[in-house]
Amino acid sequence: MTFILFISFIILLRIGELVLSKSNEKWLLQNGAVEYGKRHYPFIVALHVLFIFSLIFEYSKQPDPTYSLFFIIFYFLIIAFKAWIIFSLGKFWNTKIYHIPGIPLVSKGPYKYFNHPNYLIVVAEIAVIPMIFHLYFTAITFTLLNAIMLFVRIKEENKALLV
Repeated sequence: MTFILFISFIILLRIGELVLSKSNEKWLLQNGAVEYGKRHYPFIVALHVLFIFSLIFEYSKQPDPTYSLFFIIFYFLIIAFKAWIIFSLGKFWNTKIYHIPGIPLVSKGPYKYFNHPNYLIVVAEIAVIPMIFHLYFTAITFTLLNAIMLFVRIKEENKALLV
């Protein structure tokens, strides 16, 4: 039951993020934003969808499923940090890479201290969510796949931010 509630929460959170992203995308485009990294975006979507399926599949194969309260608490701290990022970026937060030429980069919130703090969160989520339920295959596999994807993504984002 804990897993069903948790995976439902994850899915609803992702849907909420996509709705917010789509709303911000409309605003960005109305304000002259240019999209970068279109070619790799479908792979990011596929990675995240397969991640959810992998969580469900691996969990269903466990003979005696348990969960870690430590990792659940850690995950909610990650979500709080993610909220700080989203609020700091405001209308500029998106799952895609958009840049409005001539607009200065956001330098408040965690962006005062880190380059790409959102990707720190993505890395942490991909590693921590499976660890809550001791899903080691999913944790390792998707952490590695995510590292490859973020290598491509950050390169594209850095190009966009220099424009």
